[in-house]
Amino acid sequence: MLTTLDKNQITQKGYDLKSIEAQLERFKNGFRPLQIADPAIIDSGIVKLSESETDLFIAKYDQSDFEVVKFVPASGAATRMFKPIYSFIENFDQSSASFETITREDKKVGRFFSDIDEFAFYDDLEDLVKNKTGQNIDQIKQEYTHDIIARLLVNEEGLNYGNLPKGLLKFHKYEKEARTAAQEHVHEGIAYVLKNGKVDLHFTVSPEHLNAFKAHIKATTTRLENSKIIPAFSIQKPETDTIAVTEGFEPFRDQSGKILFRPAGHGAILENLNDISADLIFVKNIDNVVPDYRKNETIRFKKALAGLLLSYQEKSFKLLRQRDSGEDITKEGRDLLEEMGIKGFLDSDIPDLLNRPIRVCGMVKNEGEPGGGPFWVKNGPVESLQIVESAQVDINDKAQRKIFKKGTHFNPVDLVCGVRNYKGEKFELLDYRDEEAGFISEKSFNGSKLLAMELPGLWNGSMSNWNTIFVEVPLITFNPVKTVTDLLKPTHR
Repeated sequence: MLTTLDKNQITQKGYDLKSIEAQLERFKNGFRPLQIADPAIIDSGIVKLSESETDLFIAKYDQSDFEVVKFVPASGAATRMFKPIYSFIENFDQSSASFETITREDKKVGRFFSDIDEFAFYDDLEDLVKNKTGQNIDQIKQEYTHDIIARLLVNEEGLNYGNLPKGLLKFHKYEKEARTAAQEHVHEGIAYVLKNGKVDLHFTVSPEHLNAFKAHIKATTTRLENSKIIPAFSIQKPETDTIAVTEGFEPFRDQSGKILFRPAGHGAILENLNDISADLIFVKNIDNVVPDYRKNETIRFKKALAGLLLSYQEKSFKLLRQRDSGEDITKEGRDLLEEMGIKGFLDSDIPDLLNRPIRVCGMVKNEGEPGGGPFWVKNGPVESLQIVESAQVDINDKAQRKIFKKGTHFNPVDLVCGVRNYKGEKFELLDYRDEEAGFISEKSFNGSKLLAMELPGLWNGSMSNWNTIFVEVPLITFNPVKTVTDLLKPTHR
């Protein structure tokens, strides 16, 4: 399927030819679904900490002096966040009847316009509307030309919010300022990442927004007069892009005949995570932030998860050192591994299973959010704790669908990762990825259908062979912004 020109294009872009050929085969053969055995629930895969245990682990983390980094995937554009607004622009005909029909059918649009002055970006939008039209927003609304407001919010001639990454959007309004999502991560990071006199933050961003992110964070730290904050940035490596194919599994080509490559989802930033050499790495999504007065529980449980990780790490390291000195660690190793979400393994595998990266993942009670959750997953005789997305399960299998629906908790992407071994050496994280845990999805390019491949998700297949502890965390710690009107929820005001 690959011509000489194709192979030249692949090598010139820095892709591995064998990897691309393997991807083409993968499109034909697909990925095998996971076999889930049971949902992880309280006392069977999910730990519920008491107040005293929480305080104990917080103290353990506070007293530690490890090198710590907060890792924030922040490259995604906010386009989907404004999907209702784009739909409104397309369907509105500048009449009261049209407005009433649209807002009756889509309550989010009605809420957006009725409470527009409550958004943190309102002042910027109001100034822009005045400059462009000579009218204020209330006058525009009275004349039923709401689409002017919508266009100036999302389009390039306005604030361009539909094309910017979420991290650069103003999320929260304070008495004297409005903060972006990225700024909230800086303030949150100061509260629990400060170690050895510095606050290390790492944002993964898209190449076209790299300079804007750098300038924005620099301005933020300058205004805070906090020289302890050390921001770092990386982009998703182009060589992690995957080939797109037609529905007949042939390489998909653009208008010039060149093969089309696409970003491979958040699993691609495993490479970025792997480049960080800290002892502990906190991972949290860019849109899951709250104003200062609601940060306390988030900070408490971030520290508690880290303290719990340090506790398990100490136990693992102690056993591995005992093994090196010739002691039998079979019983203690077996007990510890079962606490860390593995069962059904051979005693001979205990040392290798102990010597793996560790992650402690916060889990919230499932209240109907779409996405992955915690499950026990079978792999031969072995069962392990995994974060599982519905796309990884054969939902057509009644038994598997029944198990998946019995899940009680949801993955809010609230992780602490231990990425060094008992000798202090950095783990090669790519060695612990399950290559069978990728996704194939249907997309389009210039109106033509194509099949796209995503690498194993960062907290799904990319961490499949880590030792895992799931901990229930309060729902207040999970406040994502999926659509613009989520910013009107009490937790964001």
